Amino acid sequence: MKLIQKEMVAEKLLTQEFLAVYKAFSQELQQLVTFDQFAEMNIAFNVDVQHYELAFQNEFQQLEQYIFLDNEKRKVIVVAFDRDGIIQGLYLKPYVTYPESDQRLTVNQYRMPICDEWVVFWGGTNEFYNYHYAYEHMRYAYDLVRVKDGSTYQHNPLRNENYYAFGADVIAPCSGQIVTVVNDLLDNVPGEMDEENAAGNYVVIAHEHEEYSMIAHLKQHSICVKTGDFVNVGQIIGRCGNSGNSSEAHIHFQVMDSPQLAQAKSIRIQFQQGHEPVQGDKIQPLLLK
Repeated sequence: MKLIQKEMVAEKLLTQEFLAVYKAFSQELQQLVTFDQFAEMNIAFNVDVQHYELAFQNEFQQLEQYIFLDNEKRKVIVVAFDRDGIIQGLYLKPYVTYPESDQRLTVNQYRMPICDEWVVFWGGTNEFYNYHYAYEHMRYAYDLVRVKDGSTYQHNPLRNENYYAFGADVIAPCSGQIVTVVNDLLDNVPGEMDEENAAGNYVVIAHEHEEYSMIAHLKQHSICVKTGDFVNVGQIIGRCGNSGNSSEAHIHFQVMDSPQLAQAKSIRIQFQQGHEPVQGDKIQPLLLK
């Protein structure tokens, strides 16, 4: 195994120096794809590409991710390195964006629905930082976790109580009126998911300008507000759980143009003080003044 200069991966693939890249693969990755398969895929993918540029870079879950775009911004190469510089993941995809909705921000300003430091697990305006981005009804959603010493849990990972996020207070991200409450669903055993009730226990709050925030995957019977209640920004509405289509305790937060998720379009959130967190960012609570 031979390491490679991280910023040069896309260029080496374009110039067909495939072996230099392949030698930097982890053993597990080499077992998934042969060198011949890897070379063949890249030759086909790089047709009509003149050059690549490094567009995004972030660190998350002990991996360093490099995202390269071609000259036409139609193709993307994503490479994930571990702390030893070994490539643990590489994939080639069309680069799909939604510039019209990207430019539409919420009229209201919001804060994250948290009381202390959390980490963005998914969030941002491309599908490589935010898997929600491909889906119109949750395109600008955030998934938030709590992390200590590089992990979201301690001891046995099959117990919800061992996750730092589980049971943490969840607050209203903006003042408004409660329009939907689901509170009775069981929390999953970590690693299992309830796909039939994707949001799990959740709250929808109606705000000014026909905007609706949704906070999902809350703990069973923890929601302390009811439909019709008015809540102020920062007011506790429940506790983080692991209900719905969730494999571990976390918060799903989004703003949309309808109280019904299936009919809604997600709106890019305007945060206080111009903050725009993306995957891997540590976030602190902010209060409106």
